[in-house]
Amino acid sequence: MARKPSKKTQRTKSRYKVKDKTVEKMLAEEKRPARVSHEKRGLKVRYLEVKGKIKEKRGKRVLLHKSFRRSYREDYKRDLDVPGVMYHVFATFKIIFKNWKLFVPLLIIVVVLNAVLVGIMSESTYTQFQDILDQTSSQMAGGDIGNVAKAGLLLVSTVTTGGLSGGSSEAATVFGVIIFLMIWLTTIFLLRHRLAGHKIKLRDGLYNAMAPLVSTFVVFAVAVVQCIPIFLLIIAYSAAVQTEFLSTPFYALVFFIFAAIMILISGYLLSGTLMALVAVTAPGLYPMQAVQTASDLMMGRRVKFILRLVALILVLAVVWVIVMIPLIVFDLWMKTFEWTNGIPFVPVCLNIMTCFTAIYVSAYLYLYYRWMLNYDED
Repeated sequence: MARKPSKKTQRTKSRYKVKDKTVEKMLAEEKRPARVSHEKRGLKVRYLEVKGKIKEKRGKRVLLHKSFRRSYREDYKRDLDVPGVMYHVFATFKIIFKNWKLFVPLLIIVVVLNAVLVGIMSESTYTQFQDILDQTSSQMAGGDIGNVAKAGLLLVSTVTTGGLSGGSSEAATVFGVIIFLMIWLTTIFLLRHRLAGHKIKLRDGLYNAMAPLVSTFVVFAVAVVQCIPIFLLIIAYSAAVQTEFLSTPFYALVFFIFAAIMILISGYLLSGTLMALVAVTAPGLYPMQAVQTASDLMMGRRVKFILRLVALILVLAVVWVIVMIPLIVFDLWMKTFEWTNGIPFVPVCLNIMTCFTAIYVSAYLYLYYRWMLNYDED
């Protein structure tokens, strides 16, 4: 007859069974994958989706440099085979004069609008400039300054003192910006269709070119934001002059470095946004998309574009001197007759030259943008 186990033996076996079950449970929990809550899984999926979208957008951009990595010249150098500066300058004059039937009426319209809405410099203000110059020349040069030199000084003083516009109110500034955008959009619209071989009238340009006006305002607002470093520089300079901060050579050097950094930042950003003002005039292109497209187009080519802008400024300065100085000399001779004293001849000529300058700048930048687009980069 089998012997029954004692109560002590039964308690020991039950104790080991409990331990074995506990160990098995622990091993099963280790093998079982950790449960992830539905909310955490959803956040992870969204994070991966956003990361993928950002990576996809960055993949479409032109990125010549990478953070914390050395950039080699062969990696970031971008060739640009476009006509030279002098050809660019004369090609712009040629296309304007060739299509004079479009641009002369446009010039007349914007000159009238600028004179009515913004205003021109009054004849009394110009006469005051002339009297001040006569007094200064009589004291310094004995009155023998010469009409040509006097005309040059009058031109410089008129341009540098803000004599190109007669209105200094906020409304005049707003109207001036609107008229400039009107010139900008209309000129680009006319040139785009003329270079495409289409027959177009000025009426079509005035009616249809204003379509991207809101988009252009948005890009213009982006350009204003990018000018904040320059605005800070102006504020800092005025404060430094008032507190005599620049009298110490070391502090003057520090301020010069600060000014160079601020100018470089704004210049780097504005070079792309200036091309975006041209790109946004294309049909169906949104403002921020135009800014990104222009930035990619200018990547690695900003120095060449800045040199074009410097050439533009020099050419316009020469044109103003060639055109305005003979007109001012003629006005000085004409004012020897008493009945011509009240005729605002020079202010009207300044208004015409200002509007023509806006047309020329628009055509100049559009031609450069078109050459960049037509260039096939390997």
